Order: sequence, then C-alpha cells, then structure tokens
Amino acid sequence: MKKIYKLVVIALIVCFSTSLRAQTAGTLTFKIGDATHSSTYDSTKRILSVWVEYNTTGTTWTFVKTLFQKGRNVPSSHTPTWVTASSSNVTGTTTATSSTSSFAWAAGALQTITWNGQNVSNVVVADGNYRVAVEETWNHGTTGTAVAYFPFTKGTTASTTNPTSTSFTNLTVTWAPTMATEEFKQAPQVVMYPNPSKGLLTIDLKSDVKNIQVVNILGDVVYNEAIDSTFSGTTKVINLSNFTNGVYIVSVSNDSGTTTEKIVLDK
Repeated sequence: MKKIYKLVVIALIVCFSTSLRAQTAGTLTFKIGDATHSSTYDSTKRILSVWVEYNTTGTTWTFVKTLFQKGRNVPSSHTPTWVTASSSNVTGTTTATSSTSSFAWAAGALQTITWNGQNVSNVVVADGNYRVAVEETWNHGTTGTAVAYFPFTKGTTASTTNPTSTSFTNLTVTWAPTMATEEFKQAPQVVMYPNPSKGLLTIDLKSDVKNIQVVNILGDVVYNEAIDSTFSGTTKVINLSNFTNGVYIVSVSNDSGTTTEKIVLDK
C-alpha cells in the first residue's frame, strides 16, 4: 500500500511540475530554399509541407501544428511523412495555400514560414526542444521526396541558426521570444529634513509625486496638498510651524504607492 501511495505522489509531482513549465510566447521564422530534385522531377506534382514537432521524452517527437502546405490540391496526402506525423491535421494552418497548378519557386528564392508558438487549439505550448519538419515531393510522394528536420529551443532566449541539409538550401531558423515589457513602478523616492523640525520641513522629490499629506498622532489630517508633476526632481518646503509640538506622519504618494516618514516637530 505504501508503495502504491508513493507512486501516486510521484505521478502527481510530475504532472504538477509539467503543468508549471514556462510557456513563452514568441515567433519562429523559418526560411528555406528549394530542394534538390531527382530526375523524376515533375513540377505539376510538387507539394511542400512544413510542421512543428515537440520532443516529449528525449526520443519521441509529437506533432504540434502544421505551419505550411503549398502546391497542387493541398492539403495533400502525397507528403506521406507529414500524413503519418500529423494525421493530416491542418487546423490553424493560416499559411496553407491551395492551387490548381504547381507553385513557382525560382532558383535562389526563399519560402518564409512563421509560427506563433501555439498548438492547434491556439494555446501557447510549453518551452522545450522542438524541431521544424519539412517534406517536399515532386512525384506524388513516390520516387521524388525529400524530408529534413531542423531543431530549435523554444524559450526565453532568442536564437538563430543556419543549419545545413543535403536536400534543402538557404536555411534559417530563428526563435524570437516575446518578453512582456513590465513597467517597474515604485512609491515616491523622497528625502525629508531636518528631523526634528522647528517648523519648516524640506522634502527632496527624487521621483514623481502627486500628493503630500501630514497626519497628527490622533489621525487627523492637518496638511494636504496636491503636487504638480513639474515638481518631480525638485525640492518642496512645507510649513508646520502653526501646529503643536509632537510627532507627525508625513505621507508622500503617487499612482504606484506611498512613502511615509515619522517627523518630530520641536519648535
């Protein structure tokens, strides 16, 4: 019974850790030149299929999404490796092109294909090891077919590689993560002096400030002033000499928070 319990706990830990894998948004840009064709080349039977696979176990690759198909009468069963990997799934293949004739691919020209890091359900997939899979056929998937795989890492680090292939030319694989631009806001940065004060309190406004408030020990607001944004980076002097000696709380605030300091008034 204890052994079964331990196995359940381990399984839960694995599932939980898997669910916590980062899912970095970004864009994959894949550029590819023409394939090297055999003597059986027939442009009217030409099909190009491009898809993405994920390395799930170190040896097993799992289909993620079809990115691109172009040629005559696509989606086509004439790229058999793609058919086996994807079960002919073209969901979300926004770059797929159907044609009644072969597509033109001049010598030296590139096909540029992009992927938004999402699966067929439009969900950003987990970071990890991926590969772009490519298959081109020029004889209905019989004697004229080229298949190649180009790995990349999906994550927070940008990367560009120029892999080589015996079948394809001018290859570029670029992963560009979309890092959220987080604006780090903070409460006002100020310096107040002198403390104790004899009545005139100087406040150095080292960042944006929108309000200054003074509260006595009973919680009563005895001073309140809205501060124009033009005062940022300058010095503000407030006069407390009309108040009785004692302890006061000076609060300086902006949209991000409030900075407070205890000031002793001793005239």
